[in-house]
Formats: sequence, structure tokens, C-alpha cells
Amino acid sequence: MEELKYVGKPATRIDGLEKVTGAATFVDDIDFGPDLLHAVIVESPHAHALIKGIDTAEAEAVPGVLKVVTGKDFPYKFGLYMKDRYILAQDRVRFVGEQVAGVIARDLKTAMRAAKLVKVTYEKLPPIFDPAEAIKDGADLVHPGLSDYDRVPWFFPRKDTNIAHLRKTRKGDVETGFAEADVILEDTYTVPRYAHCAIEPHVAVGLYDLSGRLTLWSASQSPHTQRDVFASTLAPLGLTHKDVRVVTPYVGGGFGGKAGVTMEILVAAFATAVKGHPVKLRWTREQEFYNTYQRQGLLAKLKMGAKRDGTLTAIEYTMYWDAGAYVEYGANVVNAVGLSATGAYRIPNVKIDSLCVYTNLPPGGPYRGFGYSEFHFGLESHITRIANELGIDAVEFRRKNAILEGDTLAYGAKMNPSGLLEAIDKAADAIEWGRNEESTDPNKVIGKGFSLMWKAPAMPPNASSSAFLKFSEDGSVNVLVSGMEIGQGYLTVMAQIAAEILTVPPERIRVETPDTDRNPYEWQTVGSHITWSCGNAVKDAAVEARDRIFDVVNRAHGFDVDSLYLEDEKVKCRTEPEFELPLRDFVISGIQMEDGTSRGGPIMGSGMFMPEFTSALSDPETSHGGHPNVHYTVGAAGVVLEIDRQTGKMEILKTALAVDVGHAINPDLVKGQITGGLLQGFATVLYEEMRFDDEGRLLNPNFTDYKIPTAKDVPREMIPIIIEVPQPDGPFGARGVGEHTMIPAAPMIANAVADALGVRLKSMPITAERVALAVAKKG
Repeated sequence: MEELKYVGKPATRIDGLEKVTGAATFVDDIDFGPDLLHAVIVESPHAHALIKGIDTAEAEAVPGVLKVVTGKDFPYKFGLYMKDRYILAQDRVRFVGEQVAGVIARDLKTAMRAAKLVKVTYEKLPPIFDPAEAIKDGADLVHPGLSDYDRVPWFFPRKDTNIAHLRKTRKGDVETGFAEADVILEDTYTVPRYAHCAIEPHVAVGLYDLSGRLTLWSASQSPHTQRDVFASTLAPLGLTHKDVRVVTPYVGGGFGGKAGVTMEILVAAFATAVKGHPVKLRWTREQEFYNTYQRQGLLAKLKMGAKRDGTLTAIEYTMYWDAGAYVEYGANVVNAVGLSATGAYRIPNVKIDSLCVYTNLPPGGPYRGFGYSEFHFGLESHITRIANELGIDAVEFRRKNAILEGDTLAYGAKMNPSGLLEAIDKAADAIEWGRNEESTDPNKVIGKGFSLMWKAPAMPPNASSSAFLKFSEDGSVNVLVSGMEIGQGYLTVMAQIAAEILTVPPERIRVETPDTDRNPYEWQTVGSHITWSCGNAVKDAAVEARDRIFDVVNRAHGFDVDSLYLEDEKVKCRTEPEFELPLRDFVISGIQMEDGTSRGGPIMGSGMFMPEFTSALSDPETSHGGHPNVHYTVGAAGVVLEIDRQTGKMEILKTALAVDVGHAINPDLVKGQITGGLLQGFATVLYEEMRFDDEGRLLNPNFTDYKIPTAKDVPREMIPIIIEVPQPDGPFGARGVGEHTMIPAAPMIANAVADALGVRLKSMPITAERVALAVAKKG
């Protein structure tokens, strides 16, 4: 990598001042004036029931109520990957909290009061909450019409079952692989559901103006995708894409929960019912728990074999995902995992079945890690257990079987370059792997755990990014993109990429938040692909602008284009060392000639990027024949854990994560992702868990009963380690890192507990209570 000035260096966040001063605008901050209406949802109290009737008369009679809408007003299905859900329930509800009707009133209190007066008559049906029960022959069907749903061509639902999608991946012959094994380990692991817990709840405002234009202000990770879904779903009302605009200001956290379309479709529809009035819908904290995407639960059955020398021979991994009542996004999580559940290992014989199963719990969807955290819990626990059974050091066992550049992946493609072995070594060194440690407290013990991780961006083969770039009179730059700043530092990284090409400092570059009328297309801010994909688009836009700058100087001064370069916001010439022309002098007004005419004009650039080598089309029985993933980001992590023998209380003394980011555009932001991701991962294994009663009602939809970590729970020492093996098609060699950093947390805690106490916990979360009970049971 050539010497770079801005890329690869720390830079002050360009959104930092707005946020620390309170100037940053979020959807809930926008003042829509006295004409703003408020919507409240009537929700199902049942997990599964037929709707026999809805009486809205009493609610409609409440003074201040403008409209009460039900499913009959909007009989339209929507969905990103599979259209299996209506805007409002039609004849059936499938989870507690499903939207049945909406009340639109002049103030929130009136809407809330009127919503209680909507009378819905139900006929209860048997609910099903366990995916293992849902797949049995004769199980009640959550979606009897599954086979008729529109879907993407790489989804494979099973007719007359609750299996919305089955991803099969095959390589080699697993029976032969197990026959060659000296050790075979088979077991089951379970992972519960989790909530995203973004501080900002879902909120949206819609305005269907008198000209027939629909504008949505939404807290979203997916503004262009939302525009597409709104326009497609509401097409029967006469709307087209040019009639729909989505504006997304700053977002107060997402973690996948604000990807795609959830409650925003309600606001889009409601706005069309009260033309000329803005309508606002904001979830309560309780609704944020039960009425948005949840991380899916998992029942995983894993069988692995290895030779006595430590060589892995085969893996059979069957995963039953509790996808909930609707899988229009969650099925893609299941699909992504089914392609990659070998983990970062070279295994010659592979059989993976990843089943997306309908249940009568709330819809599952994207969550940071996109299913990889869940399958890694079982996989990396299993790896340590096999190593122990063989009498091989767990780190050395991983090193021996680590996947390397050029190795064949489970679906037939080749592995990209990576620094996995370097990551293993550095993470192990950081926690002093191999050195036994004793607590100063005789009632406590210390254990160490280790885990590898990998993840590919889960995205359609035609997911693309684009960028516009323009100069102002003083030589400063505006970059227009439609990726979302959700705390990860995206805007700053885009500014650094443009700065490196144009030599304009990042602090003189403004990166705009999305408005689909003005900002160019971006698929979604998910999958940890934005730095890679949108970074390439921004780089191309900056290069195009630079080329136009050189063209203007060439035409005005006659210098050969190849002799020109940019430095410190000036054009310079290698053949004329005395020449320098500040950008501010001509990027708008051009260069005036001796005859009074000018050359040039406003300098702009555009860029786009699409990974044209990818394809999701493959043999549904093996997953071979396509190229579904663009690349993998890999890493290794370790933890030193102190545990009280009697209470099971745990404290993380030290943790380290080494991750290969290709090239860190901003090392400080990468370190922030490492520490933040690890902490979120530790929260899922040590504290968090969604609990439901036997009627499908969520029992802990609040921060009192659903514990998330605080500053007191931060490990004593966290060691972020950046590995840099460039990604060949990444901007300056970069690849994504946002989700990956939480993936190894759960298995390395489980491995550390087993190391310290000799008990193996195979269900998350691994709480102090469960540790204490396991120790007591062991005796």
C-alpha cells in the first residue's frame, strides 16, 4: 500500500460535533407543525387466531379521530425476499402484537383512547412456538398458502409444511468423512431470541400531499429499499417510484433492527388515508421489543469428525431456526448461514441443512451478525471439545484446520486472501494462551476460552452502491450517498476515502444523510458491506472528479494529463515544478483564458459499484454452481474469565480480538467496532434473553427485566488487534468489520467456563445462575 495521507489514519468524526452539541436531527426531532396527526395501532392479543369481525364505529365517533383503518383498506402483501405479510392483518393473526387496525387522530392521547374502543372478534387457533414441533408431520400450518407466495429465486419453501426455506449445502461425502474419523462428536445447542435494544425506537412520519406525492421520514437502515417496497406495495393506489420519497436523517442505533421494512409500511399506508396531513407513528419501548424484528432462536444439531492427528474430516450441521410468524427478511438470515456454517475451517466433507421455520412468535429478522453468532456458538464449542478429546491444544487444533486463501469453500468457490493465521497467533498471545492463571480469591477460578470467527456480507448478487460528489466555491466537498450512519463512523470513512483522492481534508468534506430524491442509490446498510461497496463508489466518484480537474487544467494550460497530480488541495505538475493551482480558484468558476473566455465549470463526480462476479443461482440440493458471497472477514478471539465457584458470577478479566479488516480506513473506528461488538456479544451470552409465556406473550419487554450491560459490566481489559491483508477489490484494500466483532463472544465464554469448572453449557445465555446450577449438578 502506497503512503497515504488520510486513509489508514485516525480522523475526527465528521458527525461528532452535531451529535455532542445536540444539533443532530433525528426523525422525532422534526417539527411538522400543528397539522401533524398521530397514529396508534390495535394489536392482536392472541398468537394465532382467525379474525371474525372488526367493529370500528365507537372509535370513529371519538372527537378528534379522523380515520380508523383495517386490513380491508389495504389488502396488499409486502416483503423484501418473500411476500408473506399484509400491511394489516386480513383474516388471520399469527403473533401477539400483530397489527390489526390503526387509529389516526389529532393528538396521541385521543388516538390511544380510541384504539381501545375498536372491537375485534377472534376465533383462537392452536399456536406453535417450537420449531422442532412446527416441522413435524401433521403440525398446524402457520401459512397454509406458503407455496403461492412471491419470493426470490434462491428461496426454497416446502409446500404444506412450516418450512419457509431450506438451504442445503453439500461438499464431498460426509459418510466417508465420518468413516475416516477417529473421533466423532455429536450434540445439540440452543440459542434463544434476542432484542436489538437500539436507544432510538422505530419512528416514522408520512405525508401524502395534495399532488399525490408520498414522503416518508423514517429511522431506517434502508431508505432506497423502503422506497421500492412502498412503491411496489401501494401500486394499486396509483403510486409509482417517482411518487415516493424517503428521507432518513440520523438514526439512533440499528443493529439490523431498522433494516428492511417493518412498521414504516403502516405509516406509508396511513398517510394515503388522510391526504394532505402528516401522520406520525412511534413505537413505545415495549413495542420496540415485540413488534419489530427479533434475532431468531436456534436449535442446532451438530456432528463433527476428526482424525487422531487433528485433521477435521466431516461436518453435519442441521439448524432449525425459529423465524416467527413472517420470514420476509428472516429467511435470508437462514439462507446466509446455510452457506457458511462450516466456520473458518477447511473441511472436506460437508452436509449443512439450514431450515427457516414458521412459528407463532414475533417475526425474526436481521440482527448484528446475521445468524453467524448463533451458529458459531455450537460450532466453536464443538471445536474445543473435539480438540480436548484428541488431547490437542485448542488453539493449535484451530490453526491446523484454518481455512486459507485458495481453499475450496463448502459451496465450491475459493477463499479470499486473509490473515487468519496471524489473527490466531496474536489473539492467543494477547491472553497468554497456555499459561495457567489462579485467582487471588480461593473461592474463584480462572478459565480461558478461544474462538475463531468469519462472516461474509449477506446480500443479493446485484446489491449495489452509488455516490455523487460536488465541489463548492471554496474548494470544500459534498459527498452524497445513501448508506446510513448508525454509529459505526460511516460518514467519516467515506470522507476519508474522498479526501485521499482529492487531497481535501476530511473536515472540509460534508457527507449527506439520505434523501432518495437527491442522494443516489444504495441497497441497504446491512451485512457489513458499506465500507467495501459504497467506499468503492465514493472512490470512483472522487477519481472521476479528479480526472475532470486534470482535463480542465490540460485544456487551459496545455500540461499533459499524466503529468498532473493533486497535493494539499492544489493541482501540481511534475514537469513544471513551479506550477500550482488551488482547487478553490477554479472548481466552480473555471479557468479564465487570455481572451476572456473560461474553461471548465462546476466539478462533479459520480461512482457506482456492483460485484458483478456474484450469483445466487445454484443447485438447490448442493448450493454449488453459483458464487453467493463476495468475501469473508475473519478473525480470532480469546478471553480470560474469573468465576465464583459458589455463585457462578463471572468477570471478564481480559479479552482480545484480532480481526483482518483488509485495510483499516480509520483504525480508531475499527477499534471502536471491536470493543463495542465484543461487549454486545458478551451481553447476549451473559445476560440477555427474551422470555415468552405459554400464550406467546413476551414477558420482559423493557430494560428492567431484559438486562443489557452497563459501564460496570465492561471487561477489565479489552485488546483490539487489527490485521491487514488487503482485499483485492476493496477501496484501498478495505473490507467490512461492523458485525463480525460480536460473533466469537458466546463460544469463547462457554469454552472459558468449561476450562475453569469442567462443565459444558450448551444453551445460551450462560448466566451466573446456570453456571452455579451446573457446578452443583456436577458435584
